[in-house]
This record gives sequence, C-alpha cells and structure tokens, in this order.
Amino acid sequence: MEQQKNNPLHGVTLQKILEQLEAHYGFDTLGELIKIKCFNENPSIKSSLTFLRKTDWARQKVEELYIQTLPKFQ
Repeated sequence: MEQQKNNPLHGVTLQKILEQLEAHYGFDTLGELIKIKCFNENPSIKSSLTFLRKTDWARQKVEELYIQTLPKFQ
C-alpha cells in the first residue's frame, strides 16, 4: 500500500481516465495527441475502452497523457 500513495493512477479506472480526457480534450484532439484508430474513426468511450483494454501500448499512452493532464483536472 505504501508504494501506491504516490501513484496518480491508483484507484482510477480506465473508464474514468478516458471520460476525463475526452471531456477535457474531445476525441478530435485525443486523436491528434494519440494516433489510434479508436479516437479517429467513429470514436466512443465504449469502443475505445474495448481497444485500450486489449492493447497495452495504447493504454500506456492514454495513462501517460492522463498523468500529464492531471494538474488541469484539479
């Protein structure tokens, strides 16, 4: 537990991360920042979650963007 208190992703679901990023940037900008098909072609939270849960490299990019953007959410 001690290691997790400094982890900004601890206790935050992928869905919550994606919803916050989409609300902040919109899918158009997300598609420019992270070049993945699920953000650029018929984007939705549901389809993006399906893709990100199966694709580690894409999920990592989304999590990195979330951490970079985190100060703007607070």
